[in-house]
Amino acid sequence: MWALCRFLNQQVKTTMATAVATSNHSEFFKRLSAANNRILLLDYDGTIAPFSARRDCAFPYPKVAELVAFIMNKCRTRVSVITGRPAREFCRVLQVEPRPEIWGSHGLERLRADGSYEASHVEEGALNVLGEAVAWLEFEGLASATEVKHGAVAVHWRGLPLDQVQQVRTCAYRVLSALAGIAGLSLCEFDCGLELRARRASKGDAVDILLSEVEDDVPVAYLGDDLTDEYAFRALAGRGLTVLVRSTYRFTAAQTWIRPPEELVQFLTDWARACGGDL
Repeated sequence: MWALCRFLNQQVKTTMATAVATSNHSEFFKRLSAANNRILLLDYDGTIAPFSARRDCAFPYPKVAELVAFIMNKCRTRVSVITGRPAREFCRVLQVEPRPEIWGSHGLERLRADGSYEASHVEEGALNVLGEAVAWLEFEGLASATEVKHGAVAVHWRGLPLDQVQQVRTCAYRVLSALAGIAGLSLCEFDCGLELRARRASKGDAVDILLSEVEDDVPVAYLGDDLTDEYAFRALAGRGLTVLVRSTYRFTAAQTWIRPPEELVQFLTDWARACGGDL
């Protein structure tokens, strides 16, 4: 009986989310069609590309890179990718030409479309603590699971055998939680990983900066899947369309929900058509 109740509850949530998504999309695309300029903000891993244990092989879903490039080039749309990855490393997997603007390390890095690069200042004390975190993780045997980036250190356990996941996760929490709160650093769990990073770094910060650079009537949408994207959803609340991109629904601040890759491809196709693009 309990399992049946849970199933029915999930079905109701799914139906409601789909109905709301259809309504929100319709109204937003009307605004999109009437606008002279638009902004499309995209998370990467789990949103426009499937997760991969090998991050250097996490390429976009079929048709997505082509559609994003079309939207950039033919639809008077400014596209920015906002990711937790290091900005420069990320260029190797994106496969969109010309390359859009990239915000890396949760907004601490900005790699503009023209190739110019900016990185937010990270205090020396925070850098020292992050260095200590790397040393401890290496001591614990987690060097191969550790990613070092600007203002952050992350541990990944995606793709590991089940018997190793809990071991790596527990060890990562033990090491990184002991350093959280020092020198303005905070701990954040993401899909199959844990990160210690500069507290002021979030995808919402990048959204705030981008919004400050455009007029209030420019339509803006943000697509994301992870808990780290919730900062961006909240930053855009009341200002644009926020879209959760996941195969299964979860509680979120996003207004709508779509499933990849089919509904993602349809969303991007609808964007292009609303802007008069001839696909």
